Amino acid sequence: MSTFAFDTITVPEHLHGYPGVAYGGYVAGLLAGRSAAETVRVDFRRPVPTETPVRLAGTPEGGCALTDGELLLAAATPTAFEVTDTPGAPSWERASAAAEAYRAAPPDGQVDCFGCGLDRTPATGLRLHCGVVPGREMVATAWTPGRELGGADGLLPAELVWGALDCPGNAAGRLLDDRPAGAVTAALTARLLRPVRVGEGLVSYAWLLSGSGRKYTVGTALATADGELCAVGEALWVQPRG
Repeated sequence: MSTFAFDTITVPEHLHGYPGVAYGGYVAGLLAGRSAAETVRVDFRRPVPTETPVRLAGTPEGGCALTDGELLLAAATPTAFEVTDTPGAPSWERASAAAEAYRAAPPDGQVDCFGCGLDRTPATGLRLHCGVVPGREMVATAWTPGRELGGADGLLPAELVWGALDCPGNAAGRLLDDRPAGAVTAALTARLLRPVRVGEGLVSYAWLLSGSGRKYTVGTALATADGELCAVGEALWVQPRG
């Protein structure tokens, strides 16, 4: 891997999922941005620390890898992914109601996550407070990214669009399949379909695909308030042992 260009990156602490651990969707988006493909799968091998320089380098397969010394932390690989089976987004009103229900009675085990922390503001987090959508086997939230999260072009950076596909998977496991707190993203595959502007209303949602033992797989998507898909993904989540 030494023959490929590399960068040293440091994820700031405020971009954490669990304390001291970089937010998985953000890290996946960083790696995907270095991969020469429309659709990318990112596999997490070890927690990515915050406030610690780590190395991001290209791979012969057209992907990239994130390492800490000799330890592989995460790897991105170009892949194929079908978007035809993505269910339609719930309405803004139904997603808003689901989010309000979640905030009124959140499950135990909440942490100050950049993606779903309850105390984050639109300027300091994504506020992906996914609740169950009545009558549909999915969780969803309505949210509006603060302008402070955008770039000079007024767009939400790609790594934060990836982030919008992460936490909903945790909520799907907990609220649709009675999974305990503490699960982690083991893999996230995504395709970005259109630019996302900050300050516009968005709907993030997720649904269960399968589950076995400590693992479960979810579909996840991001749409505009009027239902136009912005990004789609699939994630593998794993509950830690005992």
